Amino acid sequence: MSARKLQGTVVSDKMDKTRVVAVTRLAKHPTYQKMYKVTARFKAHDEQNEYKQGDVVVIEETRPMSKDKYFRIVGKI
Repeated sequence: MSARKLQGTVVSDKMDKTRVVAVTRLAKHPTYQKMYKVTARFKAHDEQNEYKQGDVVVIEETRPMSKDKYFRIVGKI
């Protein structure tokens, strides 16, 4: 089984070796059938501190690196 990969935007680069990545997806309302945006924010590991706020990146699920960091940044788009 392969690790889950998601695409998102770096929204915070204030921590050392950690970036906050916002992943947006579309969901359909069950009653009104209207599409709306759902945003999830994940903390992702960035060993070299190379990604900055506004970068569009791909993150991949990995082993837990801290209490709430279990993704790592694979690359920039």
